[in-house]
Amino acid sequence: MTDGGATGPSGQRLQKVLAQIGLGSRRTCEELIAAGRVQVNGEVADLGRRVDPESDQVTVDGVPVAVRPGLVYYLLNKPVGAVSTASDPAGRPAVTGLVPSEPRVHPVGRLDADSEGLLLLTNDGELTFRLTHPSFGVEKEYLVEVKGSPKPGAVRRLREGIELEDGRTAPAQVALVAPNALRITIHEGRNRQIRRMCDAVGHPVRRLVRTRIGPIRVGTLAPGEWRELTTGEVRALERATAGRSR
Repeated sequence: MTDGGATGPSGQRLQKVLAQIGLGSRRTCEELIAAGRVQVNGEVADLGRRVDPESDQVTVDGVPVAVRPGLVYYLLNKPVGAVSTASDPAGRPAVTGLVPSEPRVHPVGRLDADSEGLLLLTNDGELTFRLTHPSFGVEKEYLVEVKGSPKPGAVRRLREGIELEDGRTAPAQVALVAPNALRITIHEGRNRQIRRMCDAVGHPVRRLVRTRIGPIRVGTLAPGEWRELTTGEVRALERATAGRSR
């Protein structure tokens, strides 16, 4: 019997594809498949399954995993002044110019030119969507230096949600870590949201640094430096977006 399409002779064996993306040895991946933990296009896969990495959707333990060849994932410590776009009319440097030019990548969400810190860049469109859409609830953590010293009432307002011109913000995790510094964690991504929230409580932002997206932290990279994510980090990001749907 031939299944045709992705499962026909032209496809690649599923265990080989899973091993190539770092899920383990081919034997380990065979054991995952035999245990019924791998699905292809919503169906539990068997050991004879062949797949087309360009088009088939693969999940392991319910977590979508990217199997398309040529995907890259970069972690950049964005410096102040760089813009999160492909180009800038004002001539400011683009973040895409700070990482390899091939294959072409895009930033996962944005950081304002005057903000700094962790920025992911990739050519994986599906993971980008899951990391940036608020319905997936991926946390973004910021270290924020503000003018003045926020009182408990201001911190409480930030935690409970601020009424902005585009609607009320969702509850946030907020901690005062120094007299004029806050650690703020949100899962939304509105334009200049942290700055507008702090403005609303009377403490304009002096410096804004993103330190974490989901399980990934900026670590010891200097501003302007980048590195590739490890296979484990990519899997951790995929797990962070699992269990939710569009």
